[in-house]
Amino acid sequence: MSGNQSNTSEDHCFVDYSLFFTLVPPYIVIISVLGIIFNAFVLMVFCLHKKACTVAEIYLSNLAGADLAVVCCLPFWAEYVRKGFNWTFSESLCKVFSAVTSMNPFCSIYFLVLVNIDRYVALVHPLSHERICRPFYAKLGCLFVWVFGLVFALPKSMYSKLEFNPQSNLTYCLLDFTSPDQYLMYEVRAIIFRFIIPVIIILFCVVRIFQSLSNRLMEGLNPQRTEQKATTLILAVLLAFLICWVPFHVAKILDVLQYIDILKCHTILFIFQQVSMYFAFFNSVFNPILYIVIGKSFQNRTKEFFKQLTGNYLSEH
Repeated sequence: MSGNQSNTSEDHCFVDYSLFFTLVPPYIVIISVLGIIFNAFVLMVFCLHKKACTVAEIYLSNLAGADLAVVCCLPFWAEYVRKGFNWTFSESLCKVFSAVTSMNPFCSIYFLVLVNIDRYVALVHPLSHERICRPFYAKLGCLFVWVFGLVFALPKSMYSKLEFNPQSNLTYCLLDFTSPDQYLMYEVRAIIFRFIIPVIIILFCVVRIFQSLSNRLMEGLNPQRTEQKATTLILAVLLAFLICWVPFHVAKILDVLQYIDILKCHTILFIFQQVSMYFAFFNSVFNPILYIVIGKSFQNRTKEFFKQLTGNYLSEH
């Protein structure tokens, strides 16, 4: 997320940041506050409810955990931007921030991969669903995603450092790769593993899900109501993720092309890169809203959760 200060083509392209410094910090603070409240609430409903989570809910609760982690880091970025890209915190926090903001899009997209595979198996191979898609395997899959997300974020954490600029009297939290090839290798790998591969898997699952649903409707067979509701919510979460994150990844591709001088620096390109990055943050707020508005199962869980809390409070008093 610290692309503004990394070794990209923006280093040799003058940009006026004045409006950026004014508008971005309050926007990030709002996203942070709403994201922390909403995602913490979602995790409470999923994790503290007496009824065990379904496989899809395990994936969605981990997605909420990834969103909560990143919105907890955003206030530090808001302060960094507010001070004109002057990092007043420790280098360790700079490294942690870089790692978390790198893990979030990686873990989020792969939790969506897992939840779409679950819907695919449930609707396309229903006889295999109970055998393959069990809560234990879902938790194991989530653990693998977290571990791989951490491994994926390690290079960004390792190469993040503080650098003082005596001319501007500012301390930057930036990515400092030892060579341009390292930067290109990191960004290309990120585009492939964080965008191209998971999107291909998701698109395959979604196409097969729609084919299965349409075939059942043509045959006069309606899918089970619970399966249909779960699928609707998951597809809505997927659509929200793609709307918020596809522009960010497109901007990353354009940034690489700009870095290797295939594209020239242009104000419109810079604005697109910045808007796409901060628009991606909104996804961490949008997901819990979808659970509340569309997720009938989540709504029922919420009602039961509050009844559970009320019952516990009355029994204690």
